[in-house]
Amino acid sequence: MLSTTQIRTRYSDGELAEFRAIIVEKLDKANQQLKFYLRQMSEMADNEDGKIKNLDDAVGSVEREYLNSLAVRQRNHIQHLENALLRIENKVYGVCRATGKLISKERLLAAPHATLSVDAKRKGLS
Repeated sequence: MLSTTQIRTRYSDGELAEFRAIIVEKLDKANQQLKFYLRQMSEMADNEDGKIKNLDDAVGSVEREYLNSLAVRQRNHIQHLENALLRIENKVYGVCRATGKLISKERLLAAPHATLSVDAKRKGLS
């Protein structure tokens, strides 16, 4: 047990393993979702019914743009999760990049890719 004068500077190896399992699961789901978006975009591109005499239908264009934005967002999310796994390997996961203090476990469970504590995020620190 920690005394009141001891301040934790990192999560234990056991805690890091727990976070790793959560992140790996989220990463798997995120990759599946990205594949779905890419498959949908590919099917739309290959579908001749979605084209009117070589002119793209406006609705089809909007749908393709929407799917593309979802795919880009998903790729960014995947990159953040992969970066979180690297921080776990380096044993710096859960340390706020603005304050150097531990990010609360509750925040990391809600947003496992977080790099800022709630207080730092509220204050606009980066």
